[in-house]
Amino acid sequence: MLVSDFDFDLPERLIALRPASPREAARLLVVRPPHGLEDHTVGDLPSLLRPGDALVFNDTRVIPARLFGVRTRGDSEIRVEAILHRRAAPDRWTAFMRPGKRLKSGDRVRFGQRNDRACAAAGLDATVVEKGEGGELTLAFDLTGVDLDLAVAGIGEMPLPPYIASKRAEDDQDRSDYQTVYARKDGSVAAPTAGLHFTPALLEAIAARGVSSHFVTLHVGAGTFLPVKTDVVAEHRMHAEFGVVSAAVADELNAVRAAGGRIVCVGTTSLRLLESAASEDGTIAPFADDTAIFITPGYRFRAADVLMTNFHLPKSTLFMLVSAFAGQETMKAAYAHAIETGYRFYSYGDSSLLMRAA
Repeated sequence: MLVSDFDFDLPERLIALRPASPREAARLLVVRPPHGLEDHTVGDLPSLLRPGDALVFNDTRVIPARLFGVRTRGDSEIRVEAILHRRAAPDRWTAFMRPGKRLKSGDRVRFGQRNDRACAAAGLDATVVEKGEGGELTLAFDLTGVDLDLAVAGIGEMPLPPYIASKRAEDDQDRSDYQTVYARKDGSVAAPTAGLHFTPALLEAIAARGVSSHFVTLHVGAGTFLPVKTDVVAEHRMHAEFGVVSAAVADELNAVRAAGGRIVCVGTTSLRLLESAASEDGTIAPFADDTAIFITPGYRFRAADVLMTNFHLPKSTLFMLVSAFAGQETMKAAYAHAIETGYRFYSYGDSSLLMRAA
């Protein structure tokens, strides 16, 4: 397969820069393969589920992982930007940095300074200790553990996706908008965006429908924003992300399946994690490890029956995933319908509910 097989034209006006308000007012396109399409809103979700179904949410919490600062090397200084990608140790993060080519091992960086503003009271200092093959740099901070977490929270900005950040600045509203209402565990640098549509009232309506809710954790890395740079799909390599499925949740989901219920993944992150934890016969096992699973058409799904997910970028790994789930031709038809009827795309956009293709 070629990456170009997953391309489509998207009008820029359909890229959402703010979420719907209230959250559940977002539109929801129900996709029933091979080509059944139904227009709903997220608020209709309880009626679209069956008693006995199980919703699986990713409870990761986005940290303000976008940092600005100054690199010093002797008497030379340049302004730099970092997106923290993955925690490597209590005092270390891997990060994507700009200008990455002008950074090398041994460089010192003081974060907390941007656009000629004074540094934050204490600043946050780090040393570049390694440059990876994938463009990541490893930063060793002068602070560690909780002290480092507090410093990042104090000077960092929410890491809005490039297609939003290039059009407007991050603001205080994003601190709540770009976070699910059930976020619990710090560690992501990108939101599991299908979950942004849920409110406490919607969760209560889902429970009243007889649908259970279960929580797993996958800390989303900055690699989710990186474009596919190969022409051939099979040559692309995913960045690893750390995920956890507890023994209790694994047992609960296996019981749902045994009773005839469906596993409904809220977001591609929960789906990728469950598929990583599932055996060939579909049994879900406890999981606490890295996953770099890359799902493309031809993949045989083992755990997920239904997927709720936002609308994704052309030629992205996530559009490949939904094409694998509901069928490539079905998803081309679904996206064509979404574009024609004005659905809003990407992180702050509308959503879809995909039934798995036979």
